[in-house]
Amino acid sequence: PPGRSGGRGRGGGGSRRLRLSVRPGSALALALLALLIAGCGRHPPAAMAVGAEPESSLIGHLYAAALRYYGTPARVVDTDEAMGALDSGTVKVMPGFTGRLLVSLEPGAVARADEQVYRDLLSALPEGVAAGDYTMAAQDKPAVVVTEATATRWGGTDLAVLRRNCAGVRTGSIAGARVPAAVGSCTLPKTREFPDEDRLFAALRAGEINAAWSTTADPAIPAELVVLADKTALIRAENLVPLYRRNELDERQILALNEVAGVLDTGALADMRRQVAEGADPGAVADAFLQANPLGH
Repeated sequence: PPGRSGGRGRGGGGSRRLRLSVRPGSALALALLALLIAGCGRHPPAAMAVGAEPESSLIGHLYAAALRYYGTPARVVDTDEAMGALDSGTVKVMPGFTGRLLVSLEPGAVARADEQVYRDLLSALPEGVAAGDYTMAAQDKPAVVVTEATATRWGGTDLAVLRRNCAGVRTGSIAGARVPAAVGSCTLPKTREFPDEDRLFAALRAGEINAAWSTTADPAIPAELVVLADKTALIRAENLVPLYRRNELDERQILALNEVAGVLDTGALADMRRQVAEGADPGAVADAFLQANPLGH
């Protein structure tokens, strides 16, 4: 021990040597302390930016929640341009609807069925942008709403009846809404515009119009009205799909985006929109949906 003469070390000649004694477990404690000190200088990963256009904030929050579900910090960034935000790197993920995205890239696109619209979208995407899985069960495409009396008079509840009664169709929509100019071979007259959905559906009930344009995921459609089904894809598909910057997401992050397609349907999308319209926070609504519908199951 230090301080005692006649050291026993191999050097002899009365030299003194300091012996360090390491107690059991102390080496592990030192190693953990070193890791803790090293970790103090590291910053947590930056949150991944998920874009959302003004009318689709809920959708952005849904994909951000999916990323967080799999361990990736994510935040929603409001933007007015989908492709521009992806190209510039302002956002790394940008959700949208297949038909609208396709037409923005190829204005003359003619595809209408779900899978064909998706395939054409993949072919039209700019270099550096990829698409995840589209939601086969969730759509938000234009839909025709009629009264039960009209459906009975026209002879059915599929959109094909509109073609058979084309000459007598009088349509209405909310001012500024994007609606088809034709349904199959039926070229429609100019749509009468209304300031809001309350007045639109009131006009439908009153017989001022006999067909109101809405969308399949619109939560405001009154329950007593009939939404005409589109079994033969007369109107272009609008399935939810995530776009992302190619080669900048890892497999786990891509998996998180793709698994939204397995849990979301049109009814759930409409219900979440209803909650937001009633004042709920979009982020809280998206988080609650994934808690109730876990990914990966």
